[in-house]
Amino acid sequence: VLDSQYGLYVWPCAVVLAQYLWVHRRSLRGKRVLEIGAGVSLPGVVAAKCGAEVTLSDSEELPPCLQRCRSSCRANRLPHVPVIGLTWGRVSPQLLALAPVDIILGSDVFFDPKDFEDILTTVYFLLEKNPHAQFWTTYQVRSADWSIEALLCKWKLKTIHVPLHSFSADQEHLASSSLPGRHTIEMMIISLAQSDGT
Repeated sequence: VLDSQYGLYVWPCAVVLAQYLWVHRRSLRGKRVLEIGAGVSLPGVVAAKCGAEVTLSDSEELPPCLQRCRSSCRANRLPHVPVIGLTWGRVSPQLLALAPVDIILGSDVFFDPKDFEDILTTVYFLLEKNPHAQFWTTYQVRSADWSIEALLCKWKLKTIHVPLHSFSADQEHLASSSLPGRHTIEMMIISLAQSDGT
């Protein structure tokens, strides 16, 4: 039985999102990146190593996850990457004080359906503040009954499905990691829908 602190593990989706970042590393230099639900922070660490200005975040209610973010930064010689507490669905002083962002990262944040709306509420808030930003997210398909489509419509968000083969992530082993394995993982880029309804 896994520890209830999901953020203390590297999950398959993190490896896939890190692969996407690595393939697009030249476009990351100087970009302002926020990783939500960062936990072990593999995608955020890769983005920082590629020259992005990264902020890592996890729930303010989960101090061990925030500590894991800091530990990952130290282990990867990134001691100056800020780590902040952001709880999905909550407008907090930390959320209001965030500097502008270009890219929001989230690997396997769509894990528990009870959190889906809170996640998209937070993402919508960030995209409203940063209309040209995008939310790059990977998720593991765990149930055919779980869908965020209705919530995307509700929050006026659009999505682009990114095929894994387009960034060489459709293999069982990525970057010497066997984590992706035989899991069904999807990637999406989410952004604000245009006012014309697209």
